Amino acid sequence: MTLWLERHVPKLVLAPSFAAILLFVYGFIAWTGWISLTKSRLMPKYDIEGVQQYTRLFAAPRWDVAMNNLYIFGALFIVIAMVLGLGLAILLDQKIRAEGVLRTIYLYPMALSMIVTGTAWKWILNPGLGLEKVVQGWGFENFKFDWLVNTDYAIYTIVIAAVWQSSGFVMALFLAGLRSVDTEIIKAAQVDGIPTHRIYTAIIIPSMAPIFLSAFIVLSHLAIKSFDLVIAMTNGGPGYATDLPATYMYAMAFSRGDLGQAASSAMIMMLVVFTIVVPYLYSELRTRND
Repeated sequence: MTLWLERHVPKLVLAPSFAAILLFVYGFIAWTGWISLTKSRLMPKYDIEGVQQYTRLFAAPRWDVAMNNLYIFGALFIVIAMVLGLGLAILLDQKIRAEGVLRTIYLYPMALSMIVTGTAWKWILNPGLGLEKVVQGWGFENFKFDWLVNTDYAIYTIVIAAVWQSSGFVMALFLAGLRSVDTEIIKAAQVDGIPTHRIYTAIIIPSMAPIFLSAFIVLSHLAIKSFDLVIAMTNGGPGYATDLPATYMYAMAFSRGDLGQAASSAMIMMLVVFTIVVPYLYSELRTRND
């Protein structure tokens, strides 16, 4: 009996968590996929009608706006956060004074929720009480920064807030990567007279390719599922100018009473995530097996 317990206790301990994940994660994914193939509106229906919801989705102008915004937001967010995070990591890697204080300051935004970040930046960028009003109060009466309420530029305010929130996390990843590089290689390069900037661009940064890939995966996932930051800052507005797939899905499910559209948009979001994550996981598993 004791031997049997030793063999099966780990399985018994993990069984409730495994069952919960199976039901509340994969079960609801399957349910969402099923609903996306029905004519569900306010209440779910279970008679499969085909891919009509997907046809409606791709024909919806608001969905086109949401996807275009995702491309703009995702590209700028990922590139700026990675460049800024790498720059901060290289700065801290110089063993400067007060490194601990600076690292804490850079990492602090990670401790805040997206709702808090969005609310703070909504106040900062509000033309009536934020940055624009402060600068005008300093005597620059012609200064104007109304991106938050401008349909052409509102999506870029989401980028600003998201980069502020996540660049510290990227910095932490890159700093760990910089500190893990073999110092003997760096010393040998310095002995050969190679300039510091060439050491970084030709030796250190190329050796951090896996960390770049990990940062890209994490940031891509954050961009695709961005919801609370948009809701807190703009609520998708002005109009639909800052709509993203996640806010579109929420609006269809809880404001428009269109479960079929919400489910189909959720499945497209999951497909986009899978196209990014699955190749990464496959390459990681193949590398470990080799």
